[in-house]
Amino acid sequence: MLLREERELLVSYAQRLRPDGLAVLTAGNLSVRAGDLAAITPTTLDYDALTPELICVIELGGEVVEAELPPSSELPMHLAVYRHVPTAAAIVHTHAPYSTVLSTVVAELPAVHYLVAELGGPVRVAPYETFGSTELAEVTALALEGRSAALLANHGTIAYGDSLERAYARTILLEWLAALYYRARVLGEPRLLPTDEIERVARKLSPAGDRRMRHGEHA
Repeated sequence: MLLREERELLVSYAQRLRPDGLAVLTAGNLSVRAGDLAAITPTTLDYDALTPELICVIELGGEVVEAELPPSSELPMHLAVYRHVPTAAAIVHTHAPYSTVLSTVVAELPAVHYLVAELGGPVRVAPYETFGSTELAEVTALALEGRSAALLANHGTIAYGDSLERAYARTILLEWLAALYYRARVLGEPRLLPTDEIERVARKLSPAGDRRMRHGEHA
């Protein structure tokens, strides 16, 4: 079986989506890239029934290599991100509730908290396109330029990382930021952080910044 470790990892994280409040029914999908191949969850299968054998393996050009079931309908979106972001090693797409709510009313999730720096800055909202379409794949890739996460208008979220663990953590963070902004707007107009502060935090969050902090150095 090709990509056994990647398949097992995808099953593990896919079965966390509903308990973590990131998906309803079978909404959402995940993938992991390994060289010229990608392992991706199948379409419309209950996560509790998912096994490593049911994970699909696809060439980055879109050809099916191993699959007992059809791959996720959002395969074009995953492949577009891998083509546009060579450093992306894993992708998580969800219909997380607060993020999806905001995707229907805002053009951008602003810098309401400094941890938005982990996502590259204020989170863009990709224009609405039909799920599974090449058009959605294209606008999503554009929304991710310089970012590691985006909202999809009237649809949900997408996040990538250098590992599935990081892509999933960014998805959790995005939903937390969306909930924070939503709740703040209920109370009033939130104070937003300036661009230079987000850039400063991004430097501190980078691996080089982590090393400097541990050694008591300054940027």
